[in-house]
Amino acid sequence: MLAWEVHRPGPVATGPLRAVRRPRPEPAAGELLLRVRACAVCRTDLHVAEGDLPVRRRNVVPGHEIVGEVVGLGPGTRGDGGFREGERVGVAWLRHTDGTCRYCARGAENLCPASRYTGWDADGGYARYTVAPAAYVYRLPERYSDIEVAPLLCAGIIGFRALRRADLPPGGRLGVYGFGASAHLAAQVAIAQGARVHVLTRGAAARDLALELGAASVGGAYDRPPEPLDAAILFAPAGELVPVALAALDRGGTLAIAGIHLTGIPPLDYERHLFQERQVRSVTANTRQDGRDLLAFAAEHPLRVTTTPYPLRSADAALADLAAGRVNGAAVLVP
Repeated sequence: MLAWEVHRPGPVATGPLRAVRRPRPEPAAGELLLRVRACAVCRTDLHVAEGDLPVRRRNVVPGHEIVGEVVGLGPGTRGDGGFREGERVGVAWLRHTDGTCRYCARGAENLCPASRYTGWDADGGYARYTVAPAAYVYRLPERYSDIEVAPLLCAGIIGFRALRRADLPPGGRLGVYGFGASAHLAAQVAIAQGARVHVLTRGAAARDLALELGAASVGGAYDRPPEPLDAAILFAPAGELVPVALAALDRGGTLAIAGIHLTGIPPLDYERHLFQERQVRSVTANTRQDGRDLLAFAAEHPLRVTTTPYPLRSADAALADLAAGRVNGAAVLVP
């Protein structure tokens, strides 16, 4: 089968991905074999390919927003979720936790020290087939096509968790910094929940999309929003925007940082950025409950998922376009 692997981590311009032929994987006990129908391209894939994240598996196949059709079940798998051959399912970033540590015990499995991830610790969806643990696979809302639902499996889930971490009050004022795949979905969830959303981002196309989706205002990434913010989410992996977003918060406001990788944060001024109980929160992966909750919300509240499809053979081009900011919404690979 055709697959893309991270052959030599480095800047995307150096060609870190390599197209290869591999045998079709075989599902182990508790796993499903999936024929990949779509796989969205995430900025985390870019961090894996460029070496921003340390190598966990040599020559790993990236991709963790996978829509697949069940075509095989490993030994003893039928009882793990009751999945059947021919069923459409989704695979996300989180693929294993130990279930016994103190974090798992309190419902914070995203903090499990033994956690493992699709497309980083194990091969993902930049391929025609993949395998996934049935216990970490999602059923998908029927109202979305394969290309539409794929970005919900990370961009959607992480944006949803980031919105929760931002602690936005009902009817509150939310600032969104950066407006890519995750941000354009989180903004729609916030608007559906009654928030007033201000989008601060580079790129005229992204600002136009934000207005189409119902943003109250748009501006450049370093601009001041038209009113103080109750909460903000930083989606751009730019640490220099942390003090910018903090300075825009009202008293008691919260900034959630949604990325797995962030460039250096400049020094903060206590009175200007943190005093009056402003706070910063990171977002680390997601729990399976986050995924179930987001997909249930998406089933009841139609989300407009903006996508740019690419054939699987052009995965390297999709990643390069993502790095250069040429993708509006989410890039999605289609075998």
